[in-house]
Amino acid sequence: MSSSRPLRADARRNREALLVAAREALLADEDAHVEEIARRAGVAVGTLYRHFETREALVAEVYRQEVAELCATPARLLTRHAPDEALRTFLLLLVEHAAVGRGMGEALESIMATDSPVFDDARDEMARALDELLAAGVAAGLVRGGMSGRVVLRALGGICGLRAKGWKDDALRIVTILYDGLRYGAAKRG
Repeated sequence: MSSSRPLRADARRNREALLVAAREALLADEDAHVEEIARRAGVAVGTLYRHFETREALVAEVYRQEVAELCATPARLLTRHAPDEALRTFLLLLVEHAAVGRGMGEALESIMATDSPVFDDARDEMARALDELLAAGVAAGLVRGGMSGRVVLRALGGICGLRAKGWKDDALRIVTILYDGLRYGAAKRG
């Protein structure tokens, strides 16, 4: 929606319902049509198009929302866990995020064909979230220095991008190796 005015309460509810319905529909069926998404949200197709110009714009917003929720977790994790455990938990969440992305694979591929910056923005946000966790771990002496969030993200991206059967189990094993490697050589070991 291009207007800078705040949405009315009913329009805001409709938009949120559309995002929830789109996520559910896309996870159930990557090819979910806008009619199915609108039906699940309890609105007319025209309402969907008032909020999102295209199906791809809706998919992009669902993905942006997923990334925003994921990248908001480091601060919460750091209040509940030691920095190294917060990092481990976030690495596992990144694998789960990849699994959700796989569930929306074809839908996400449709926005890759556009000029949407959604994936570049998502990688930047995830790298910043990892940078926050790495810095906290280094400051506590629990994680080795000299590693950036972008490098850690690339390490995970390699396995999470595979289309092979069993990729998720492999990714979880690689998280353990990556986590151990990030702690190896830290100033003090816990």
